[in-house]
Amino acid sequence: MQGVLTCWDGRRITLPDVVRWKFQYGCGTPCDSFQLTCLWEPGEADVLAEAVSFTAAQDGETVFTGVVDECERGWDSSGGTLTVAGRGMAARLLDNEALGADYQVATLEDILRDHVTPYGIPASVGAELPAVPNFSVATGSSEWQVVYEFCRYYGGIAPRFDRYGRLVIAPWPDGERRVLGADTAVTRLTLRDQRYGVLSQVLVRDRTSEEVQTVADGDFLRRGGRSRRVLTMPGKSSYQAMRYSGEYQLEQARKELRTLELELPAAFAAWPGELVELRLAQNVGTGLWRVRESVSAQEERGSYTRLTLAPPDVLG
Repeated sequence: MQGVLTCWDGRRITLPDVVRWKFQYGCGTPCDSFQLTCLWEPGEADVLAEAVSFTAAQDGETVFTGVVDECERGWDSSGGTLTVAGRGMAARLLDNEALGADYQVATLEDILRDHVTPYGIPASVGAELPAVPNFSVATGSSEWQVVYEFCRYYGGIAPRFDRYGRLVIAPWPDGERRVLGADTAVTRLTLRDQRYGVLSQVLVRDRTSEEVQTVADGDFLRRGGRSRRVLTMPGKSSYQAMRYSGEYQLEQARKELRTLELELPAAFAAWPGELVELRLAQNVGTGLWRVRESVSAQEERGSYTRLTLAPPDVLG
């Protein structure tokens, strides 16, 4: 594992020998995060406080790009250590509050120009999103909220960040899949079905006109689900905004209906959004899943990847 810090003035610092590390990846929020511990010799030039960004590579491949939140160094009877921790590039959008604004017609280019590019974040766009009339940015919203609402509510695309630090605006990949067969070493597996908190119906009410849109999860209703929420929208909300808001609430709740967690004795076994087909000898969880979260680490017990999987159609 090789870690490199970049200072605010462009200086680069290659970190010494890494002894422990952990990278956690998701699909937007919560933000990706990292922590790694290196051997450190007290008395080295103290430039670490100037570091603002971080990249990590394993066997020549970039595995993380993010911002530095904390740098800690010291020593004890075992010697000197340096620990660096931080988050993915989404942190720059989460940490910055947007200016309230009203767009007569907002396009994706407008959103990227005003809420992403100023923070030095590149974008990888693989979808055409519709222009949105009368799009408003509420005062107090984070820049991430602006991007997420525009892409997810109105375009049906869940924005996320990849390990190269790019904002990705594209559908989830549905082609290539990783197959975990009977010969795959799986050290731990948990399959969970949870009905609590899953919604069967959302009523979306316009505060001004009192118009109500009903959005339902037909599959959960057929399975006996009975949990309704009433969502009140700001005045003069469009039909599309109301429908997307209701569908979004259902989809967020549906994520917890069925999940599968498994652990593999190797790092970086899969990335968020990838399709995984299970064909394990134990015949548990057989079928197609999508990676919702991935944690890769190297600790005293060795390297491992812990995956949280969800049905492919509920991730967003």
